[in-house]
Amino acid sequence: MSELRRTPLHRALHRANLFLGGERELVLIAAMVCGGVAVSGLNLVAAAFGAGVWMLVIGFLRMMAKADPQMSKVYLRCIRYRPYYPPRSRPTRGSL
Repeated sequence: MSELRRTPLHRALHRANLFLGGERELVLIAAMVCGGVAVSGLNLVAAAFGAGVWMLVIGFLRMMAKADPQMSKVYLRCIRYRPYYPPRSRPTRGSL
């Protein structure tokens, strides 16, 4: 009874849902937009532009996911809560 009980936490249960190294939803939206630009142009310039933007966006999304795998959700929550948390160091600061 003196030994502590150990419960294994499998990595797949708490790992972030990433796709190509970035957040799944953002990567798929970027793929649809860049693919739409490449297909709608119907020439090589539009295809090259879509591929170039795709490479830049994927690099940015990978850097973002490396910092925080759920950064877009955290940012949206920060924006939504902004009226509740004014940028003051203490409650009496605003009333002086």
